[in-house]
Amino acid sequence: MSKIDVKPLHDRVIVEPAAAEEKTASGIIIPDTAKEKPQRGTIIAVGSGKKDEPMTVKVGDSVLYGKYSGTEIQIEGKDYLIMRESDIFAVI
Repeated sequence: MSKIDVKPLHDRVIVEPAAAEEKTASGIIIPDTAKEKPQRGTIIAVGSGKKDEPMTVKVGDSVLYGKYSGTEIQIEGKDYLIMRESDIFAVI
């Protein structure tokens, strides 16, 4: 898990996406152009929450989120997603 010096505001979290699958279950290698966007990742930073809605996720949680959720950002050369807590479907 990464450590970054960026603090998201309010109900936003920063997620480090899991690596995309390199092979199918039968062993076929998937080229970069055909890889699906990951839908799971690890939370690396959490905002303070809204006034009446405290955050329910914490740093280190593995989460599932929508395929097109969040905004892609790059911090110190590494790719992350920043999204609202409501874009997260489940903690796994």
